[in-house]
Formats: sequence, C-alpha cells, structure tokens
Amino acid sequence: MGQEINRTRFSAADLEQFSARLAGETAALRSFAQSGGFTDVRYVAGFELEAWLLDHAGRPNPINEAYLRALSDPLVVPELSRFNVELNAPPLEMGAGVLAAMEESLLTTWDRCQRVAHGMDAVLAMIGILPTIRDEDLCLANMSAMNRFDVLNAQVLQQRGGAPIRIDIEGTDQLHLRRPDVMLEAATTSFQLHLQVPFDLAGRYYNASLITCAPLLAAAVNSPLLFGQRLWQETRVPLFEQSVELGGYNGLAEPSVRRVTFGRDYVARSPLELFEENLEHYPVLLPMPQAEAAARFPHLRLHNGAIWRWVRPLIGFDAAGQAHVRLEQRVLPSGPTVLDMTANAALYFGLVHALARQPGAAESGLPFADARANFYAAARHGLQAELTWLDGRRYPVRDWLLEIGLPLARQGLRDFGLSDAEIEHYLGVVEARVRSGQTGAAWQLQRLARVGGDLHRLTDDYLDNQRAGAPVHEWNL
Repeated sequence: MGQEINRTRFSAADLEQFSARLAGETAALRSFAQSGGFTDVRYVAGFELEAWLLDHAGRPNPINEAYLRALSDPLVVPELSRFNVELNAPPLEMGAGVLAAMEESLLTTWDRCQRVAHGMDAVLAMIGILPTIRDEDLCLANMSAMNRFDVLNAQVLQQRGGAPIRIDIEGTDQLHLRRPDVMLEAATTSFQLHLQVPFDLAGRYYNASLITCAPLLAAAVNSPLLFGQRLWQETRVPLFEQSVELGGYNGLAEPSVRRVTFGRDYVARSPLELFEENLEHYPVLLPMPQAEAAARFPHLRLHNGAIWRWVRPLIGFDAAGQAHVRLEQRVLPSGPTVLDMTANAALYFGLVHALARQPGAAESGLPFADARANFYAAARHGLQAELTWLDGRRYPVRDWLLEIGLPLARQGLRDFGLSDAEIEHYLGVVEARVRSGQTGAAWQLQRLARVGGDLHRLTDDYLDNQRAGAPVHEWNL
C-alpha cells in the first residue's frame, strides 16, 4: 500500500524542506553503508498479496473500509481502490520448510479473510486483472479514503500539466483510452515477493532479479483481459506503466520520469545507486516532511515508495532497529491459487539465488537492453515468448525453463537449505504448468472462447477453480 501521510496540501516551503532532507538522507545512506551499518547477513523472505473484494455477481465491491474494520488485522490493509485490499505476512528466514510455511501462512490468512468477506455477502478473489471490471468502476468515487492516494493522483496530473493519461495497448485486440485520473492502476493486482539479502551482495541480487523477471513472468501470466479486450498475456505491465505515466509512452523506450519502470541499467556495485537515481531523476510526489529520525531515512523511504520499479530496492529495519536491504520483486500477478503463487515464489527465490552466487556476474553475460526486451516479450506473449540468455543464444521460454531455468532454481533452493522433497513439490507445479502450457492467462482466454465471450461466466468459473485450490495447469476447460 505504501506509507500514509497526514495532509493533502503542501507549500513550496514543504517541497524545499523535503527535497533538502531527501538529499541529506541519500548522502547519509551512502556513508552509513560505507561505515558498515548494514550488518545483517541473513536471507529473509516475505510477500504482499493484492486481492479483490467482489459481490456475488462478480463485480467489484467497494467496501474495503467496512471490511477492514470487521477483519481488524494489522497485516491486511487498504489499496488504491475501495474494492482492493493487501494481505501481508510476517517475514520468514530462508531455509528448510520456508516455502511450506509461506503457503500455510497465506492459506491461513486467506481463509480468515474469506470468512469475514462471506459474512458481509462478499467474496475475495486473487487475479491479476478482474475480467468483469468496467471503466466506470475505476473512478475517483472508488478511491480508498487515504491522503496518500489523493496526493499521488493530484501530483501525477499536475506534473502532466493537466493532460489526460493515455492508455494504448495492442494485443489480439486494441485498447485506446484517455483518463483524467490514475484509477486504472487499481485494475492491476500483484503478488509481490521480498527477499532480504546481505548488503555486500545486494547489487548481484538486484541484477539477477532483473534477469529473472522475464522467465518468472512468462511462467506466471494471469492478466490477459481488460474491458473484454484480449491484450497482452500480462496486461498488468503496460497498464500499470501507463496509468501513472508523467511523460510520453512510446513502446519500450523509457522516459527518465517513468514512475513504473524496468530501470535504466543494471547497478554497478549496489542498489544505493538507485536511491541516488531517485534523487536526481524523479520529481517528489509526496512532499510530506517527516518527524521520524533521519537515521531511519524517512524521506528517502517515502520518496522511494512512489517510484514503482519492477524490481525495487527497499531499506528496512527489524524489531531491534537493525537496518537491512531487501528486494521487492513486483512482476508477478495475483493468483490463480495459493499453491500456484507459492510455486512462483520457489522459482524466483531459486533462480535469483543461483544466478547471484555463480562465479561470474550474470549481468556480464546479458546486456541490459536484452534483459528488458526479454521482460516485455514475456509480458506480451507468456510461454510463447522467446528470450536471449547469457550464452547469447535465443530460446523459446518454455525450452529455457525446462532445460536451464528449473535446474538452476533447484540448485538455488538446495543452496538455501531446502529439502529435495520441498523443492520438487513446488517446482513440480511450475514444471507441469510449463509442459502443459496452461498458465492462468492461457486458461482465461481459452475458457472465454468456450463460454462465448461471457465475462461473468468466465469469472464464476475462475473463482470456482480458485476455491477448489488445484493448480491452474489442472483446471478443466
């Protein structure tokens, strides 16, 4: 969700003060790191799951305020729209049993959240883009009652000079829209993975995370539809990028002010370079002066929270106040099931660990432009994409996953201390999905054709399968 702020109007003095403190904290972060301030060498995993509140007709149900009061769980919080919520979980140290514990944690939270929803004549759903969402649902009246969201919307529009936001997405069908606000972002829900890593290795893990974006997303696509149009296999990607765009959108080119971004390049040494890039290239959207001690970098962290890199570096603190660096992998969609998402987590954690720890830097074998092109190809085409790999060869992504990616992920998970049985349980789900070709996106498109384009029937069938809990490659058409 991001950090709340306590007002919505800011003066030029507020912006000047915030910018000065941001610059000071950015310099202080570099000094803190150079003096050995990051001493935590553990690997710790976490996640955030964005979900939909629906009525029994499968329409978005804008009741999150009442719902969250009834639920009364500090780990479940609002999202941009009144029909979305975000589920969080306590972090888990990487090691034997971590994936099973993650799945159990999410299942327990999900079941409790679902019971409360049912008591309000509603239902929770996890899907990248809801097939039944309508343009009229994505209006300011359905924005969650948080100052943060009001200010972000106003600031994006102000920095666009009042120009409407343009949505131009071409797939099997085409979608061209002009919108007066940022609410289309609310149509995109994700399963975000966190991995805390030792600071000295954080640059390698960040670059490896960028490299893994393409195969990870190709195996997990679950957002092929928007307003009934068949667009990209993961339409979340162009929709999120364009819905908060401050500059022009022209395909793969990345304006320096793009707030949702694959990035400008790999890091040379550490993710600290990205916080310096934040200061130099990104206008402040939330100029709320912070009372928290400068040693916790509050202005730096608030500013970073309004820049949505697909892999985002985060500075955090544990209960004892010890600082750490973690990476937030943001490319995965919500759904289709808890088991599918845990399997996707297994693929990411294994791949990134194996790539980051290999003797030669993985990024030295793959130009950044190729890593970015791989990512957009995966978002467009899912398991039908091709990608360029470290050896300079191009692979159909299904072949790459079966021959190279899954063996790498298995090795990475073994190096984390997971048992072969746990590894095979989760990566076996990914392997079966890849072999069958039935991702969430593929199932939605084929099922939509079977039901004659009926989006409500598609959504009902999706939710029935989700409740049953079987992984998506086993769903009947």
